[in-house]
Amino acid sequence: MNASAETAIAALNLHFLLDYPREAARRIEAMPADEVSTLLAGQPVHAVVPVWQSLATDVEQAVFAELPEERAVALLAELEPARSAALLSRLEEDERERYMRLLNAQVASEIRALMQYPADSAGQLMDPRVLAFRGELTAHEALARLRQTKRRGLRELYLVDDDGRLDGRVYIQDLALAEPDETLSRIARKIADAVQDTAPREDVVEKMQQDAVTDLPVVDYDGRLLGAIRQAKLASAMQQETTLDILTMVGASRDERALSPATFAVGKRLPWLQINLLTAFLAASVVGLFESTIAKYTALAVLLPVVAGQSGNAGAQALAVTMRGLVLREISLRHWPRVVFKELNVGLLNGLAVAATTALGVYFWSQSLGLVLVISAAMVISMVAAGFAGALVPITLQRFGQDPAQSSSIILTTVTDVVGFFSFLGIATLFSTLL
Repeated sequence: MNASAETAIAALNLHFLLDYPREAARRIEAMPADEVSTLLAGQPVHAVVPVWQSLATDVEQAVFAELPEERAVALLAELEPARSAALLSRLEEDERERYMRLLNAQVASEIRALMQYPADSAGQLMDPRVLAFRGELTAHEALARLRQTKRRGLRELYLVDDDGRLDGRVYIQDLALAEPDETLSRIARKIADAVQDTAPREDVVEKMQQDAVTDLPVVDYDGRLLGAIRQAKLASAMQQETTLDILTMVGASRDERALSPATFAVGKRLPWLQINLLTAFLAASVVGLFESTIAKYTALAVLLPVVAGQSGNAGAQALAVTMRGLVLREISLRHWPRVVFKELNVGLLNGLAVAATTALGVYFWSQSLGLVLVISAAMVISMVAAGFAGALVPITLQRFGQDPAQSSSIILTTVTDVVGFFSFLGIATLFSTLL
């Protein structure tokens, strides 16, 4: 082929790339990666960019690996930063850093910022190495592409439209059983749900529980597919979310780990312990108000922990149920009257049942009907108050924009102790003539 013919072919290719980028991308996806890299290396970068943005992710990655280093760096600089970030995120860390060093410092900084997702966000949890095909591909063509990728352990692949937006999913089993000429759009299934890359881990856990998915696709603000959160990551996110709620309920930090330095743990725990100490003094001051009554009737001091213990357990049950409802989004702020009313009823019924059992025990121990009446009344009041507080504390924290699990148990313990002590000793003081 003479020079003039090569020049003419290059000009035609340039015209095709500039005027019909999507059609060019379709043709390119059917070509070997080394041939594509040779073709694109001979074209100006501004002509390659529109075509590149229409390529499927697996083809994009294969062609990028074949491009000369200089052309690859130029392409990264010209692409949209988000596209460059997505492309680099699929590379091994050492290779990714090599390209970052070759890029202009300002461009590299912008791309690096896009790759650094917030802690515990969907973008941080996702695997960017997803396979995205178009719906008009046949099953035969898709299987051929899959063999080229040599990816094993896949359960599904995703369909995208011409702009890279998520359009459906195809399970590998369905693909294997399809007729060779059947298109992917015919065997595709709708996406039940996807999650945005900046969404917090709480949203990831919610999607997992609602849809019972094995892989959760991650998209950007414009709906373009960026990656997928795999089943292991989903399970890990759910487990971490559950354990973090346990930590925050007792005033420990979400950041603390079992092997964290002692000074770090002290810094996170001590403020809440000091708050707990203040609340303990508050409960003790309530007991101090009735010092003369306790001194006169020593049996009250023996039975005081019984009332506080039972109300504390009742409150913890209400707290746990309400917390679970908030975490799973079963309830929201507008449901608080129903939740609180339900826990008030539960506290009343459980209080009456526990008070009856307590009355029998106290009567056989003390032979005092007055003491039986006092502790029975105090038990019902304290357990109703415990149910009320156990439901209202986490809802109130969420209403004011706080973590609903944050130290709920400390607040709840204060309420149950103060109400339990005050009701028991107050009733005993009012009816002291019966003791």
